[in-house]
Amino acid sequence: MNIYVAGPMRGIPEFNFPAFHAAAARLRAEGHNVFNPAERDIERHGGIDVSKGNAEGCEETAAKEHGFSLRQALADDTRYICLEADAIALLPGWETSRGARAEKALADALGHVTLHI
Repeated sequence: MNIYVAGPMRGIPEFNFPAFHAAAARLRAEGHNVFNPAERDIERHGGIDVSKGNAEGCEETAAKEHGFSLRQALADDTRYICLEADAIALLPGWETSRGARAEKALADALGHVTLHI
């Protein structure tokens, strides 16, 4: 199954990347193809982990220090959900995240399987 991992990032130390990485590793160990938006953010910035040292999970800091663009990140994320994903895996706290709620709504509209991890 092609799975998109969704959950809270902004306002969480290091954008909650450790939880995203752990979830992706678990799902891959189960044999799934996984889109981890944390990995995509690192890839998009030439291998630089934009979360490191960002204790507040501040989008503005990531933009200033690394050129992070929420528009570009969400464009990549929603593209995968629309064109490749069969399922969305929701991390704890996803309900508090505007981005994760939007991603869940999109996955629901497309009839994707929902996993709570």
